[in-house]
Amino acid sequence: MATNILMPALSPTMEEGKLARWLVKEGDKVKSGDILAEIETDKATMEFEAVDEGRIGKILVPEGSEGVKVNAPIAVLLGDDEKPGEVDISAAMKNIGEAVKAEVPKKTEAPVKAEAPQTKIETPKAEATPTAPKAPSAPSHDSDRIFASPLARRIAAQKGIDLAALSGTGPRGRIVKSDVEAAKPGAKPAAAAAPKGEATGAGMAVAPLPDARLFYKAGEYEEIPHDSMRKAIAKRLTSAKALIPHYYLTIDCNLTALMATRAALNDAAGKNAAYKLSVNDFVVKASAMALMKHPDVNASWTETAILRHKHADVGIAVAIPSGLITPIVFAAETKGLAQISNEVKDLATRAKDKKLKPNEYEGGGFSVSNLGMFGIKSFTSIINPPQSCIIAVGAGEERAIVVNGKIEIATMMTVTMSCDHRVVDGATGAKFLQTLKRFIEEPASMLL
Repeated sequence: MATNILMPALSPTMEEGKLARWLVKEGDKVKSGDILAEIETDKATMEFEAVDEGRIGKILVPEGSEGVKVNAPIAVLLGDDEKPGEVDISAAMKNIGEAVKAEVPKKTEAPVKAEAPQTKIETPKAEATPTAPKAPSAPSHDSDRIFASPLARRIAAQKGIDLAALSGTGPRGRIVKSDVEAAKPGAKPAAAAAPKGEATGAGMAVAPLPDARLFYKAGEYEEIPHDSMRKAIAKRLTSAKALIPHYYLTIDCNLTALMATRAALNDAAGKNAAYKLSVNDFVVKASAMALMKHPDVNASWTETAILRHKHADVGIAVAIPSGLITPIVFAAETKGLAQISNEVKDLATRAKDKKLKPNEYEGGGFSVSNLGMFGIKSFTSIINPPQSCIIAVGAGEERAIVVNGKIEIATMMTVTMSCDHRVVDGATGAKFLQTLKRFIEEPASMLL
């Protein structure tokens, strides 16, 4: 029996990806575990394995195609006893055009007037996209517009369940029997969500900004299409900034002792050392140790509970050509400075080559963003959900400070922590920064 090979969800947050390269061709026999293709997500390129065995009857999505939606059919797998001519391939290709965006975006002329976002929704009846922004209206819950199997509809009618209240787990979000059986009788739709492209907070919808092209003459700018990573960054950070109640705490740390310790350890390692410590390595270790002493900070928000993490999994912000990624040093409190240093270098190298796996950069309990190497004195960072805090580390620089009533010169570093106020209260964040400061200023205390 012919089956569709669907675009896989290679990470919990993946919604679409690029089919970078097919490693099989039509007619090839495959078995479970064979590598079928390379899929490029917003932050990594990963191999996609076959689940079943059979023969590739038809490749529906050509390699190089971007914006392929998760669960969209990308190929047809035939049984051993089937031939391509005996299978209705056209049925499998239905709605593929909606699932795959054009590989090369068309050049966009400067618009004369603003247009509403042209979000396509897979519905039985096509709707015309308005030519000017309109106030958002409540979404329709007409059962004709809800994707559900006939059996799911029948059970829902018997149990008195509104299908609009359910989220489907079937292909392309289709509501199936198990979704209805798991629902409570009388389930009603959740509050209307804001239209795609609009952020919500405290029950208010935020209107989308006008297209920037409206303000500039055609030919006076170069248009660079968004890649998948840039779109993901924009969406994720806009959501994080709009929905997480940020507040900021700043503290100055004296690096005099840390710089001396770092120099002594690097000198002791020699020229052919197995490690070379950076200031950031000390910051990562100090953050991990401080998190273990302040478990209220090492936590994540959910709508029903706060999750306290048992280990200090510290993310390191790494700039790569296409954007930013935050690989994680897991259980950093258990690792020495040399191990942390080498692990960070390895993660950064593989991040720039887009070779990280999702489990190496998703999750974590805390992040460190360091722009000190660029001479930045201080800055603030946006929290990386599901984490609740991130520290922004500035440059170590000589400053005049007052010690026992006398002015002295010391190497100082400013650290600013962004906190999720739903999880971390002001006093809790302040106590954490005091502990972090002590570990940075007295590196030997991390050994205690």
